[in-house]
Amino acid sequence: MSADRDPAAAPGLRERKKARTRQALSDAAVALFLERGFDAVSVAEVAAAAEVSKPTLFRYFPAKEDLVLHRFADHQDESARVVAAGRRAGTAPLDALSAHLLDGLARRDPVTGLCDHPSVLAYLRLLYGTPALVGRLHAYRVRSEEALAEALAAGAEGDPLLARLAAGQIVTVLRVLAEENTARIAAGETAGAVAADAVAAAGVAFRALREGLPY
Repeated sequence: MSADRDPAAAPGLRERKKARTRQALSDAAVALFLERGFDAVSVAEVAAAAEVSKPTLFRYFPAKEDLVLHRFADHQDESARVVAAGRRAGTAPLDALSAHLLDGLARRDPVTGLCDHPSVLAYLRLLYGTPALVGRLHAYRVRSEEALAEALAAGAEGDPLLARLAAGQIVTVLRVLAEENTARIAAGETAGAVAADAVAAAGVAFRALREGLPY
């Protein structure tokens, strides 16, 4: 789940309609991919299922992989937004990110890996079982890291190189924590059974970050 946005920046009617269309296209695509497999479904079939033309579909999603990764799109700059909001509230970046992660774990936010809803597990099997999607996910994470580095460098610390190094470590920590949770749930454990360990692991990880990073 994303950090709060500035109400003054709320999207207009046109933007909301585009967002609904984009979501409908993604949902139609994911349903087909889950049923038949990512490689077995063509873009033309997705467009037909969503009742739009191929050119229209490509206006919303430049690549077939983006139809699946749409669920991660709003998370690309999530850490950056958390840092910016925390800074405005006088909260250190790592403290803001740690609190945000713990909140996500409590809510069983799928992005934390601590979610055992059948639809989420099916989506993750599709994602991590398709090499093209794994590769595209890496590109999303790179952009997330870049956005976080910019947010960190915008603070009093100000060193772009140090901000990039810190962003790389933070994004990696969040990824590893989520993958650990996902792996245990995929192996048959429930989110409830994993939760306490997930919270403890988050504490260990952010303590290590605090001891090694000046943020």
